[in-house]
Amino acid sequence: MSMFKRKDGGEQPHWAVGKYKVRLPFVHYKLETPELIQGLVIFTIGLSLIEIMTNVMGMSYEAALTITIFTQFFMLIPSTFGVPFVSGFITALIPVLTVYLGGYEPGPEAIQAVIAVQIALAFIFLILGITGLGRTFIVNLPTSLKAGILIGAGITALMTEIEEGGRLAETPVALTVGGALCLYTMFSSSFKKLYNKNKVIKFIASYGIMPSIIIAIIVGWSIGEYSTPTIEWGITVPSLAAMWGVTPFAIGFPSIDMFFVAFPTAILAYVIAYGDIVVGEKIISRANHLRTDEKISYDMNQVHVLTFVRNLLHGLFAPHPGMAGPIFTAGTASVAERYTFGRKAMDSIFSGVNSLLISLALAIFILPLVSFFQPFLPIALSITLILTGYLCITIGVQQVRTEAEIGVAGVMAIVLAVYGAAYALVTGFVLYFIIQRSNIFKKEEKVEEEIEEDAG
Repeated sequence: MSMFKRKDGGEQPHWAVGKYKVRLPFVHYKLETPELIQGLVIFTIGLSLIEIMTNVMGMSYEAALTITIFTQFFMLIPSTFGVPFVSGFITALIPVLTVYLGGYEPGPEAIQAVIAVQIALAFIFLILGITGLGRTFIVNLPTSLKAGILIGAGITALMTEIEEGGRLAETPVALTVGGALCLYTMFSSSFKKLYNKNKVIKFIASYGIMPSIIIAIIVGWSIGEYSTPTIEWGITVPSLAAMWGVTPFAIGFPSIDMFFVAFPTAILAYVIAYGDIVVGEKIISRANHLRTDEKISYDMNQVHVLTFVRNLLHGLFAPHPGMAGPIFTAGTASVAERYTFGRKAMDSIFSGVNSLLISLALAIFILPLVSFFQPFLPIALSITLILTGYLCITIGVQQVRTEAEIGVAGVMAIVLAVYGAAYALVTGFVLYFIIQRSNIFKKEEKVEEEIEEDAG
């Protein structure tokens, strides 16, 4: 229950803080049981990035786990201040960031490199949000370059799994079974037929990629690809000292040269994130249309500013390779879908969104769950990247229409996967001007609605 009740057709109660709308549990919204349960399952997606923090960035497990705890709480900031999205990571950037980090030694140097990207990304969100230039930037970015970024991110995600010495070589059976099952349940036409006919299948599918991860864990453990976990009882205790030891105040701030090198990766992150925002807008718009009892109101500039705040907090106190993304698309879609069933199913979009995020934040303190999943974190990361890779390639390919766009996007994608963001952006722009432009020096017209088509 909550102290304040919404009038039919009005906004969910809140406290106005400037242009932001603060909502707290039990005061402005009630907690939703289905979202609380779901969070206890999918919190492991956040845990999976510990694999990158320890192996690629060179952190201790204690520091990585503590940063993950803070990450889950930081994700509550946007929805607490009025954004109806389940916030998350910029997942498609993760494989690109891994390529970027290949040029740095694991340890303080690699951590500084992530801090540089995170702080640069924070100020990109701030500047483009305050000025309102975010949409203008994305609309005027050639479609072939946006497609190249997505396709390249997808190729990179798959390459990190199948390359020599990658996780496929280490755990071939578990990863093949888990990856195939994930793609089947997410995208197969035959599975959709089963989904529409069978309530059990529909229940399993409601948990997204987690059933695939669980099956992969069982298979990998049963054949010896993963060791048996050592279950610890009690509450997860964060190590603030370990986390402080990887902040820029302890290891030093990145140099100007490092920020310069990080900027192209930050630009790529923003392009990917903006596409996610457009998808989120469509999800919420549909929910708003189907539910006349609640008026969902939010400001896109606020989304930018709050994402700036999260990334800046990470850059200064909790460097994280997932970056702070404006939306966890699968989580938002899941909440919005149940929201459309009516007020008896879910009181408010904010009660659903915040319940899921609160559950994600609290589940990580359940030490038996955390210790159980610790040996299996690589498979959770792998399946997440396989799904991300498939989606990025699919969406990227759908954007290109002409032979020239296909060529530019394809070459840019390969350069991105092999050499990283800076070389990819230069390659993309050069190819765009010499292949696609009918007049190199004359500005060509671009229809603004294309951004919506690109994100779809």
